[in-house]
Amino acid sequence: MNPDQEEPLRAEAGAPHFLAHNEGDHVAVAVQDVEPGPACVSFMDSERSLELEVREPVPLGHKVALEDIGPGADVIEYQVRIGVTRQPIRKGEYVHVHNIRSARWERSE
Repeated sequence: MNPDQEEPLRAEAGAPHFLAHNEGDHVAVAVQDVEPGPACVSFMDSERSLELEVREPVPLGHKVALEDIGPGADVIEYQVRIGVTRQPIRKGEYVHVHNIRSARWERSE
C-alpha cells in the first residue's frame, strides 16, 4: 500500500460487503471498501443474500452491478430508475459516473 493512501475500510468478518435495497435492484451499495474477488450481498427487503464475484475495486458507499446491464438501459435502485447506462456494464463491475448518467440529468453528457 502506498504510504499516502488511507487504510481501506473493512467491516467485521461475516458482515456483508454490499447491501441491496430491494429485490429486483440492478445495483447494491458497498458497506466497506471491496477488492476484486468473492463478496457477499445482503438484501434489505428479504432474508436473501448472494455471492458476487467483484471485478474491480468498489469504494465504501459506491455501487456494484448485480447483473449484466446493456447499453442505454435503465439502472434500478430502491425499485426506482436512478440512471441510464453509458455503456454495457457486467455483473460485478463498479457502477459510477464513468458508466451511467443520472436519470435526473438524463440529457447531460
